[in-house]
Amino acid sequence: MVADKGYDANRVRAQIRSHGAIPNIPNRSHRKKKYRWRKAFYRQRNQIERFFNKLKQFRRIATRYDKLGATFFAFIQLAAVRIWLRSIESTA
Repeated sequence: MVADKGYDANRVRAQIRSHGAIPNIPNRSHRKKKYRWRKAFYRQRNQIERFFNKLKQFRRIATRYDKLGATFFAFIQLAAVRIWLRSIESTA
């Protein structure tokens, strides 16, 4: 589980471990007991956040016009494919 410094609390880390996941949370500067975390793994979080921000630029997703969950999810899939195709075009 990857989270930012705002979730650096002992109870949050314990809850993540109780669900069987490993917390990857950077330490706050005032924390006395420092926990190890992988910086390379944490950087991938930024890519996921940018993807969700790109999804929110589609007005239909941001305002949730679709009443049925299936049609809403289908449009999210279409938007994800469009974002992916744009990324391929820009790298070529």
